[in-house]
Amino acid sequence: MEWYLPVIWAALIGVAVAMYVILDGFDLGIGALFPFARNEMQRDQMMRSVAPFWDGNETWLVLGGGGLLVAFPTAYAIIMPAMYLPVIVMLLALVFRGVAFEFRLVSESKSWWNFAFTFGSVLAAFSQGVILGGLIQGIKVENGQFAGGHFDWATPFTYLCGAALVAGYALLGATWLIMKTEGEVAVRARSQAKILLLVVLLFMAAVSLYTPLAFERIAQRWFSLPNFYYLWPVPLLTALLAYALWRWLEQRRDVLPFVTTIGLFFLGYIGLVISSFPYLVPPSLTIWDTAAVPASQIFMLIGTVFLLPIILGYVIFIYWLFRGKVKEGESYH
Repeated sequence: MEWYLPVIWAALIGVAVAMYVILDGFDLGIGALFPFARNEMQRDQMMRSVAPFWDGNETWLVLGGGGLLVAFPTAYAIIMPAMYLPVIVMLLALVFRGVAFEFRLVSESKSWWNFAFTFGSVLAAFSQGVILGGLIQGIKVENGQFAGGHFDWATPFTYLCGAALVAGYALLGATWLIMKTEGEVAVRARSQAKILLLVVLLFMAAVSLYTPLAFERIAQRWFSLPNFYYLWPVPLLTALLAYALWRWLEQRRDVLPFVTTIGLFFLGYIGLVISSFPYLVPPSLTIWDTAAVPASQIFMLIGTVFLLPIILGYVIFIYWLFRGKVKEGESYH
């Protein structure tokens, strides 16, 4: 087997997941912040700030899931049975949120759709955190198949990861509103971002302390020598970015808080990769153990090489086309 093909596919799937978390994360975060708006006009402004982007953002989720099925079918066949319930809940919540997004804008009575939008957003974010926590804590595998129970994912650690991701998405949503809206919505989002930053840092500290204490393989990865000498900049950079985010919120910057929040997510993502790579099904199966035959990987890679630039070009074009702030009572035309 060509050793480099699973590495390429792991990188592609990793990029797709990172893009999804960043791009769909802020509109899920806006859903979490929806109940704190003072009136329907403000909720309209919040929703319109993401109206041109939200459905395209979910393209990356399809690419990540499809890539896992094509390039790592063994991992897909193990992860899905292990995570069936949170995956199904996540997908239903995304559908719920999407339907609410479309119908709220044309409905005369908005209260039910407000609830649906908030509930779907929070539930989808929480489910994604639970899935992430379930992968970090590991999946029981015997003879190349899932050998655990249907509720092995349901632990205090996965619930902690779920709550942490909801808070992280809410921070991303708040900094997006600072960048993309004007008036009272932006002012309130700046105050919310300060509170959410402290909450996110607490969650990051809790997860960072819990994982090496509970999982020996992660402690070995981070604290053994010489790994420790190479990896200590990650938490240091996280602290520096958090300080910069707080300062830029105080200085009433518009764009830099959102960019810095993306940086925090990126560093957290790097930490997860460091903790688990090359295991795709921790703690037993690597990307090479679960990879498809080289012919399948090459065949799909050819299509992806042509498709990925088109997706990236579309994303860049849409975000450039709908640049600027959304004012109260205003929408994109």
